[in-house]
This record gives sequence, structure tokens and C-alpha cells, in this order.
Amino acid sequence: MTATGTIDRQVPVRVFGGPTALIEYGGLRFLTDPTFDPPGDYPRAGRPLLTKTAPPATTPADLGPVDVVLLSHDEHPDNLDDSGRALLGDVPVVLTTPSGAGRLGGDARGLAPWASVELRRPDGGTVTVTGAPALHGPEGAEAVTGEVVGFVLTAAGLPTVYVSGDNASLELVGQIAGRFGPVDTAVLFAGAPRIPGVLDGALLVLDSVQAAEAARILGARRVVPVHFDSWTHFTEGRDALVDAFAAAGLTDRLRLD
Repeated sequence: MTATGTIDRQVPVRVFGGPTALIEYGGLRFLTDPTFDPPGDYPRAGRPLLTKTAPPATTPADLGPVDVVLLSHDEHPDNLDDSGRALLGDVPVVLTTPSGAGRLGGDARGLAPWASVELRRPDGGTVTVTGAPALHGPEGAEAVTGEVVGFVLTAAGLPTVYVSGDNASLELVGQIAGRFGPVDTAVLFAGAPRIPGVLDGALLVLDSVQAAEAARILGARRVVPVHFDSWTHFTEGRDALVDAFAAAGLTDRLRLD
């Protein structure tokens, strides 16, 4: 993995910028938080403006078939934009929060924390997708930032994959590790996003030091960071991740190239 568009040989993961990554697992192709709109300002009614600074590394037309979208939440344009919404209609399975499934309608399915669904693998057997708890900010943030869910992928004979979604809580990471750890691949949303005027500028997702700690808690063999670039509200990027994992003695687990 994962310089943009490259593939790791065990559980293939391709990162396209922002929170959007393609995971090939059990013969199925899972896409996280689809965002394919161009750079620009993204106004939100009654909320601070978000600004995207870089285009994605691919387009929906170039993705190829997608079997499942793992959508951590639908309410923020840096996790689901207009192009991503259009793509959902072409995907057989969309898993997201229970409230998000109600807003999206169609075939979107809500997945509460610790609930699971079984997806049939093309070559027989199933992949289990379990909802992982997530908190988009400090305690009590749900009233402001909304409901968020992460995901754990498991299947007979395959390594465990964890997708954090926009989670800022190491306590919840500990709960996930208690049920599923050690995990093989952790796709961690990071970037230390902060938005002035929102929750007093508190961290909304893990910072780089916390991402390294999450890797340790999970016992992750490999960490694929996403959602740390392409938007102005991220306060830490690639260099901060490299430094934090080096300081924690976990450089060998970080996959950025």
C-alpha cells in the first residue's frame, strides 16, 4: 500500500485522497466515504464553510465496479459529496449509520455499533461487516457532529480489517481491540481536524500521536492513514504522521508509500 493509487499485496488498499479508499477483501470491493468533487468552497447551512484544496486521484468512472460502500456518515461534504451521492445509486450495498440510512433512503442499510451483516463472497463463504463505535469529537459531540460508525471486516481465512471512520476516541478503539484485536490492517482517519467555532476548536478525529497509539492498542500489523489531506480544516498531514509513528517505534507499521 498506499501511495495514492498503489496496492498492498496482502489486503489490497488504494487511497484516493481525503477519506476515500478502495479495499479488496474476500473477492469484494469496498469503498470508504466516497468523495470525488473538485476543489473549492463547500458552504453548509448554519455551519462553517469547508474548503477542499486538492482533487481526488481518480474518478467514479475509473474505479471499476464497487460492491459495497462503507460510509461512516452522510452529513459532511468531506465524507460524502455530490459525486459520492450519485455513485451510491450504482452500488448494491451501502452500509452507514442508522440515521444516515434513513436520510439516504434507497438501499442504504443502517449498521449500529456491534451489529453485523453477512455479505456473500463470489467464491463462496461470507464476509462479516460489523459496525464499530465512533465518536466524531469529544464526549457529547454527537449533538453537534452527528452519528458516525466505523467498520470491522472479518472472514474465514482472511485477516481482520478495521476502518475507523471519523473517530476521535481512543477509549472506543480499546473496545474494538478488545473484541477484534489484534487486527491486521487498520484504515485510520486522522489529520487532527479542527474547525473554529465548532466544539471550541476541539479535535474532531484522531491526531497523529493518537493514530500511533491506536495502532498500538489494536496491535495492527499495518496502518493505512486516510482523511488527513485535501481540506483546510486538517491541521496535521503526512509529516506529522511519519514523526508520530517514528516516536512510537511503529514506523514499520505505517503505510504511506
